[in-house]
Amino acid sequence: MLRLGRREFDPREPVVMAIVNRTPDSFYDQGATFRDEPALARVEQAVAEGAAIIDIGGVKAGPGEEVTAQEEARRTVGFVAEVRRRFPDVIISVDTWRHDVGEAVCEAGADLLNDAWGGVDPRLAEVAARYRVGLVCTHAGGARPRTRPHRVQYDDVMADILRVTLGLAERAVSLGVPRESVMIDPGHDFGKNTRHSLEATRRLGEMVGTGWPVLVSLSNKDFVGESLDKPVKERVIGTLATTAVSAWLGAQVYRVHEVAETRQVLEMVSAIAGWSDPAVARRGLA
Repeated sequence: MLRLGRREFDPREPVVMAIVNRTPDSFYDQGATFRDEPALARVEQAVAEGAAIIDIGGVKAGPGEEVTAQEEARRTVGFVAEVRRRFPDVIISVDTWRHDVGEAVCEAGADLLNDAWGGVDPRLAEVAARYRVGLVCTHAGGARPRTRPHRVQYDDVMADILRVTLGLAERAVSLGVPRESVMIDPGHDFGKNTRHSLEATRRLGEMVGTGWPVLVSLSNKDFVGESLDKPVKERVIGTLATTAVSAWLGAQVYRVHEVAETRQVLEMVSAIAGWSDPAVARRGLA
């Protein structure tokens, strides 16, 4: 059972996490939700389309202009408080690697800390434990925040993913983070080339087999773009194909830009697998 905020999810219940970037230079939407009004509209739309989690980020993942902890907090803390006021039941996640930002957003009402950079600030897990919120434990291959991989090599990429994420997860629980609120993430593109990310997807069942809920952040990423030779704005179909494979292999949480499309993919996979019934079943019965 996965427990986040006020919600509980059965192991076979897929969960959509909608991305809301509070940055002027995000790789996909180029700052479309940097201002409060469009960002709140995005939250409302995502919730209406079936997102259970809103993931708020104040710093883009890639290289760019420096964003201090103070500026990151300015972009996220007040927004978290307003989302909590308007949407009391939604699960609020914040994508940050900094413990001081994590503390501030937890005070404002966050339910989950999404540590995409693999525990580079070990005090972030301590914050999650102190506030009894969830934590995403990600494999980033030892990369520093906001850096791109360069000629990175692994003897066995999935073995390294398991070593790192399971270590981070067990440490988090030992600190006091609720076990049922910890997820592991293979970290597609983070500290990996395209072949590494493809192998991580192929072998996702090994992560699922550990018993920890698996989160995947696939949406419009470079490994999709390189696999298909498509620019950022033409990666949705490849992303949805990867989502279907990940769902079949047992991933549970999906961090996405396209909420409605992702929900349909997840519901279709669930129906094919027999994990859920068709929404309507009258063909050949009338």
